[in-house]
Amino acid sequence: MFESGEAVARAFFECWNNGDADGLAALFVEDADFVNVVGFWWRDRRAIRKAHDYGFRRIFQNARLEITELAVRELSPDIHIVHTVSTLDGQSGIDGEKAGQRVAVISMVTRRGEAGFEIVSCQNTDRVEGADTHVRDSGGFRPANYRE
Repeated sequence: MFESGEAVARAFFECWNNGDADGLAALFVEDADFVNVVGFWWRDRRAIRKAHDYGFRRIFQNARLEITELAVRELSPDIHIVHTVSTLDGQSGIDGEKAGQRVAVISMVTRRGEAGFEIVSCQNTDRVEGADTHVRDSGGFRPANYRE
């Protein structure tokens, strides 16, 4: 179906923007891994589908992900690593108001199967401008800039 890691990664974004949890999950191998932006680790296609279905209904019903950068590293003709930078607009805030824009780096390991390229592993990381890392202290868990 997909002739490259890039093609299956772009299909991921298309399914995400359509709120299509079934289509999105079908892009993954059965025993795939997905680590989300807050560190939840889903370990198979069913869990990936369930988590995205919840997100599309409760958090991201009016949201859109747009790729701003995409790079592919071909480890072999059958294994491609895809890194993307994307913007997320339209997330529902906890208070019901529209949340501000987020920027993410999404990394995928893809491999060619009998039906074309599939996603084996995916990790989503928020980019926090100006932060070097995170710290946990008496103020909670927060981004930290050691250059200030």
